[in-house]
Amino acid sequence: MPTAALAYLLATTDFAWRRAPSVAPRLTNIQWRADACDEGSILFFQRFDEGKSDAEIHQRYFAGRPFAALVTNRPLDCFDQMPDTGIYVTRPGDWAEVVRRFCDIQYPLDLESLRFIGVTGTNGKTTTVKYLESILAAHGRRVLSIGTLGVFLAGERLVETGFTSPPLIELRRLLHANQARCDVVVMEASSHALDQGRVQGLPFQDAGWTNFTQDHLDYHHDEASYFSAKARILDLIQDGGRLYCSSPAVASQLRAQGQNRVPIETLEPTPLRAEALATKPFLALEHNRQNYALAVALADGVLGQGEREDWRHLSPVDGRFDCRVIGNRTIVIDFAHTPDALETILTAIRAGFPSARVLTLFGCGGDRDHGKRPLMGAAVARHSDLSIVTSDNPRTEEPARIIADILEGMPPTGRTVIVDRAEAIGHLFDQIAARPADERWVALIAGKGHERYIDRNGQKTYYSDQDEVERNLTRLGWTPDN
Repeated sequence: MPTAALAYLLATTDFAWRRAPSVAPRLTNIQWRADACDEGSILFFQRFDEGKSDAEIHQRYFAGRPFAALVTNRPLDCFDQMPDTGIYVTRPGDWAEVVRRFCDIQYPLDLESLRFIGVTGTNGKTTTVKYLESILAAHGRRVLSIGTLGVFLAGERLVETGFTSPPLIELRRLLHANQARCDVVVMEASSHALDQGRVQGLPFQDAGWTNFTQDHLDYHHDEASYFSAKARILDLIQDGGRLYCSSPAVASQLRAQGQNRVPIETLEPTPLRAEALATKPFLALEHNRQNYALAVALADGVLGQGEREDWRHLSPVDGRFDCRVIGNRTIVIDFAHTPDALETILTAIRAGFPSARVLTLFGCGGDRDHGKRPLMGAAVARHSDLSIVTSDNPRTEEPARIIADILEGMPPTGRTVIVDRAEAIGHLFDQIAARPADERWVALIAGKGHERYIDRNGQKTYYSDQDEVERNLTRLGWTPDN
């Protein structure tokens, strides 16, 4: 372990405030989780405005924990309760760079041998990354992908981190452990990650930006701050690289703000032959063709441009337009959980299934942006013949309160409220089973996608939309065509 190097860096870093311990500890490792610390750990704790007092922070994370030193991004009122611990506070704006320097000691990377590609955007990051992973792997590249679905090496999941973009120390640990087994790292870069410096120091060869719509305002407070956070991806793109945008509006706004240190290229949805659409029905959706175009452009930076039929290598992405077709009835599971995502997928369903009636089941997560709830309800009402409003991840809120917010954006007719999600899916099946067999229906189950849990009051209980769909297919004796 780099004991001396960690101690030297801690002693020589230009902190805004420090209180060195009376007896210098033997520093052996760096951690971002208090429950992973031992007596030789430097704990890096990034304080956010999340409603907890400093006293609550101390009790939850620090009290009784064995760590040798604490590094924070700002002063905390509980420092006097840790008299024997070395405490260090970074200067404003220095947090991510300080963490990066310590990561370089604990988890060094061979940056000359690795290529990094990042993808940001409100929706479509996961799909784009998985498409890109498939294309590169089909051409012999050893790919490590990191995102909402977890960390994958050569297509096999290594771990689920619980983050779209893991904290920097965890990210560097994963990269260090797997760097000898991969050539290219493709990763989602969320607005939280870019704002908090979780991808600090990673040299993106190129990057992609899918789109930009309202989300995460509980954290960013306003759309300008949200956009600014995402725009930080430009700072990570190396000279000679470029940012590819699926959204002309995003590209225009970046150029108008003068944020064009690297070229910004706007892409159109990729036109595909009938064979491709028949073989890969998820590419019938315009936004998936946009994601595909983005993946191909990013793949060109690694493979070089050429005549390739990259669509042949794609597979459906878990929880992204995941279909079951039973005659004239199509059941779709999708992660759409923002107003724009619902608008996009429902518009695409209307275009792709013009003669079908549409039933949408959805909810909205608790402890997040309240303003998007009626907007989600309005999007569903505009494009659905019938709707079922249910629970998603209520977290610490009452599901009934969340549903009441959603209903403010919906007319009083054509909707049903069933709080229990499993019961709601059963009702969805009963509704379309009661319709004539020659009547075409598309039933969209939106919001959870790949997630296999319900998050309520700090507990994640196993739950799966996929399991409920299979259970109801069995109950009704329906055998999918696909």
